Amino acid sequence: MKDFKIYLYLAFALLTVYLVAEYNKPTPINWAPTLYYRDKVPFGTYVVYHQLNHIFPGANVIKTNTSIYKALSDTAETQGNYLIIADAIKINKADYDQLVKYMAAGNSVFMASFNYDGFLADTLKLSVSFESAKGNSKLNFTSRALTRSGGYTFKKDISNQYFDSFDTAKAVVICKNNYNHSSYLSFKFGKGNLYVSTNPELFTNYSLLTPQGADYAEKALSYLPITQNVYWDEHQNGDIAGDESLFRVFFTSPALQWAYYLSLAGILIFVLFEVKRRQRIIPVIEPLANSTLEFVTVVGQVYYEKRDNANITHKKITYFLEYLRENFQLKTSTLDTEFVERLTAKTGISAEFATELVNALKLYNGQTYIADKELIHLNHLIEQFYIKSR
Repeated sequence: MKDFKIYLYLAFALLTVYLVAEYNKPTPINWAPTLYYRDKVPFGTYVVYHQLNHIFPGANVIKTNTSIYKALSDTAETQGNYLIIADAIKINKADYDQLVKYMAAGNSVFMASFNYDGFLADTLKLSVSFESAKGNSKLNFTSRALTRSGGYTFKKDISNQYFDSFDTAKAVVICKNNYNHSSYLSFKFGKGNLYVSTNPELFTNYSLLTPQGADYAEKALSYLPITQNVYWDEHQNGDIAGDESLFRVFFTSPALQWAYYLSLAGILIFVLFEVKRRQRIIPVIEPLANSTLEFVTVVGQVYYEKRDNANITHKKITYFLEYLRENFQLKTSTLDTEFVERLTAKTGISAEFATELVNALKLYNGQTYIADKELIHLNHLIEQFYIKSR
């Protein structure tokens, strides 16, 4: 019995040591690029957010957690600089039109993201790529006044993204890497400007806590004028504050909280009793017959009798290109060798088949007369693509 107590005490001591060691074990570093203004992790934006008053002296920093259209529609929020640092930026036409109106009035907009999508990217022809297997890119400003001797070198590949396409007729290149690829651009809209960067991690805590990182961010943001207001967009990055709930007032007071719960309970009891008293037998409604096959047969017969092969061909090509854009996120405005390479990489089909398919699309899309043999050949290629790309 005495020996058992010794073993028990020893086990308890070892367990205590283990628990103390686990409790005092350092927390692993979170390297995820959250880009959240409250995060003090390496790739959060806590530092740059709290330095906005230093970068823009005297400005009011205002957070917005709604769409760009809604945030800028309010006349009280139409003067100042609008900042977006997000993992991905997707702007629809309504947001874009409001942004253009905002910038045309003399305001500036700054965006930094890994990916640009939507109406803004399509209008400015923005496409982002990555310097793979080339090590850390070295950046430098194109302006002689801001150029740094030796350039800016960053670790962990945070500067390796660049614009592989953009509207060169409208864009002004502000910063390039050592491979002569542009990573920071500006666009003029009326009296204001739009600034876009492909390297949002250059504005995170990890970069700003180094001398050259802070110098780069300060120079990059120096293109924005000193204004009365600075708007920090949380919506594009998905940052939703915990106190934004519509019911937050009820939960701040125990009395209001219990009143809220009692109201919900009363409504639930009322609904249950009303349903029990008034519910009637639900009639059986026969479902509508599926006439899809008959419709397809009729439409096919109409096309067959009309024999307008060119019209059928152009529609098949239009629907097929829409299928590529929607399912593989491919840009189909230019069907060149680069498009063939992307089509091969994203769908898994062979390069020979992709070349044959693209050549057929270009050939038949421009013809006004299409023979039966040509239409059958195009249809066969498209059907083979659907099979091979599954």
